[in-house]
Amino acid sequence: MRFSITGLNHRSAPVEVRERLAFSESSIPDALRILRGRPGVMEGMILSTCNRVEIAVSSEDRAGDHAIDDFLVETRHVERDWVRPYLYSFEDRDAIRHLFRVASSLDSMMVGEPQILGQLKAAYAIAKQEGAVNGFMDTLLTRAFNVAKRVRSETDIGASAVSVSYAAVELAREIFGSLKDKKVLIVGAGKMSEAAARHLKRCGATKMFVTNRTEQRAVEMAELFDGKIVEYTKLISFLPEVDIVLTSSAAPHFILTKQDMAKVIGARKNKPMFVIDIAVPRNVEPAVNELDNVFVYDIDDLQRVVENNVEARQVEAADAELIIAEEVERMLSRLKTRDVVPIIVGLQEQLENLRAAEVARMRGKFGTLTHEQEEALEALTRGLMNKIAHVPISELRKQASQPDAPHFINAIRKAFRLE
Repeated sequence: MRFSITGLNHRSAPVEVRERLAFSESSIPDALRILRGRPGVMEGMILSTCNRVEIAVSSEDRAGDHAIDDFLVETRHVERDWVRPYLYSFEDRDAIRHLFRVASSLDSMMVGEPQILGQLKAAYAIAKQEGAVNGFMDTLLTRAFNVAKRVRSETDIGASAVSVSYAAVELAREIFGSLKDKKVLIVGAGKMSEAAARHLKRCGATKMFVTNRTEQRAVEMAELFDGKIVEYTKLISFLPEVDIVLTSSAAPHFILTKQDMAKVIGARKNKPMFVIDIAVPRNVEPAVNELDNVFVYDIDDLQRVVENNVEARQVEAADAELIIAEEVERMLSRLKTRDVVPIIVGLQEQLENLRAAEVARMRGKFGTLTHEQEEALEALTRGLMNKIAHVPISELRKQASQPDAPHFINAIRKAFRLE
């Protein structure tokens, strides 16, 4: 039995290549059936995200060596020579380590991001539903999920913000604590402001307002977050009611000046106000930062926060790698022990057959036995066989994870004629 992972990711292939090899969720069930139809392939799973496409399979010996290449050529309609330079492949120990690292987000573009674990679980659920994953890979994947949980609980790899939008939200939480009753105004309706708004809502902000020069886009944005529309021309007059301002307007000039904000903070009676300016060029005049109780962070400020947090995650990743290494060894030991189970079962069956045959042969010499005597005879002979089997079975389990395990297993096979 071999376990392998073949695929490509954001490091091995550009986005145009990843797009050509990607699988839509609806196409995966049919693709799994084609994959399992390949010679030698026993189990399979397809993980397809914007940053990676990976095919994990268990196969009989080396029978599945070319199965993945053939599968990708057939299902993705690509040339073998075109796709090969972008692919990586891991087998057995290395494949298990790679699986654990992917699940734990150590192989992600942004180390520590939580999305990949959910994507891996979704891929597993589809494969399970299609009957493409059972005993062997089921064990590996279930363990991978547990390893990811352990990495999250024993390190701080996912604790710090590593995106500009999320860093902005974390800073807001530092200033205000709970965001539950804070009013948020989103100025502009671009992708970055939408991402930051999502984080704000997820972190408890419920009073959301949107303003934009183009009203239709403001309406669309407001619908995403159950927000309310503020007329763009009434932006300054509305600001005293707002605790957090997120600006991402395409305006070529400052839309919030020091003079305007001085009036706003006066109207708020110096209650703190947090301004997140993620526009380029900036929407907020830098001099606003000179005002008391107005906290302004622009894109460069947030990027510095992100860079510091990325460095912190790399430190945590080193600790996570140690956990991965430990878990890989534990998994390999468990799998090797599992490999000797058929030998143990065969040995027990062999000894039971010998016992039953001898009891049957001698029963005629005993004459009629009472029920109690029958039970005593069974208990005596089974006890003897269990004592005989105890040492070889214990040694099989003990030696299973040792380098010379195959030699010991063969010796037991021959000694008890299990071949």
